[in-house]
Amino acid sequence: MSSRPIKIVGSLIVAASLTLGAVACSSDSNSSSSDTTAKSNSSTTKAMKSETLVEIAAGNADFSTLVGAVKTAGLVETLSGKGPFTIFAPTNEAFAKLPAGTVASLTPEQLKAILTYHVVAGEVLGKDVKPGKVKTVNGEELTINVKDGKVTITDAKGNTVNVVKTDIVGSNGVIHVIDGVLMP
Repeated sequence: MSSRPIKIVGSLIVAASLTLGAVACSSDSNSSSSDTTAKSNSSTTKAMKSETLVEIAAGNADFSTLVGAVKTAGLVETLSGKGPFTIFAPTNEAFAKLPAGTVASLTPEQLKAILTYHVVAGEVLGKDVKPGKVKTVNGEELTINVKDGKVTITDAKGNTVNVVKTDIVGSNGVIHVIDGVLMP
């Protein structure tokens, strides 16, 4: 019904937040698939290397929806862990593209699945991005596309989002900002 898309969107938001947590709880070794992390020609930002990815996101108003979803999914501690992680972080504007009420309708488990779909084990900087499939922390794959210097990511549902900012580096990995929510 009409509440299903809202639940899916909310789950995606939560999953993205959870993904950040799941990545923090994953192994310390870099995943061989992490070399396909997204890159963009957009400006890059170097955050305080002493801040975790969760602290960086919490300090940026553009990620308030994501941070709320991460908290709801119970991923804060995980994503604040040692890592390293690469997080594809949707902005508030990206979440706003979802049907109204989607995020609020998701259970913590649904949010966790969606959020962990936004996290890849290992730290992959923009300059190291290569096209191909990459396994996320939730076990599903994303497809990284690079064309004319622009990086896009295609999810399991066939939806494609743009990487709009790269290399927000923290003490436990890196954030790449995306303009949509990825769905497993």
